Amino acid sequence: MSAPAATHPGRRARRRPRSTGRLVMVTVLALLAALLAVLAGLEALRLRELRAGRAAGEEALAAARAYAPDMLSYDYRTIDADLGRARGYATGGLAEHYRELAGKLAPTVRRQQTVQQAVVAAAAVESAAADRVQVLLFMNMGTTKVLPGEKQPQKQVVQNRARFVLVRSEGRWLVSELSTLIGNAPNG
Repeated sequence: MSAPAATHPGRRARRRPRSTGRLVMVTVLALLAALLAVLAGLEALRLRELRAGRAAGEEALAAARAYAPDMLSYDYRTIDADLGRARGYATGGLAEHYRELAGKLAPTVRRQQTVQQAVVAAAAVESAAADRVQVLLFMNMGTTKVLPGEKQPQKQVVQNRARFVLVRSEGRWLVSELSTLIGNAPNG
């Protein structure tokens, strides 16, 4: 019986390295599978955020195109209503800024009989997240006004750029920041 006992421990010794190697391989594969599952989950979340940003960008771009003419146009005969309408598209500090403009800008606009008409020529999303979108607008601005000492109104057409930052508020997009970047048409 001593012969079978001698061969038996040798077989166990041979099986241990195989079973240990298999255990290591199974453990490594399980860890890799878990890592891949985590990475796939993170990518799915990122894809969802990208899709939400894209949808938000499309919505906010449409809103910016619709709001810009009202926010950047005014007529001396209706300046108070024009600024009130513009304030309706704004939120936070920008809404307050439009309230202040009524007191500061309106007297000059009435005195010079200024009419400013903004038309969106082009627009694009600069950056977008689900609840905040930055839009760049290219505007054609026509202005007519009577300067002091002049009898005839002066007309001017310029091309401007405006940047709107829109935020989602109570289910709709509102402009929280507005900056204009004055530019001239290139000489042809």
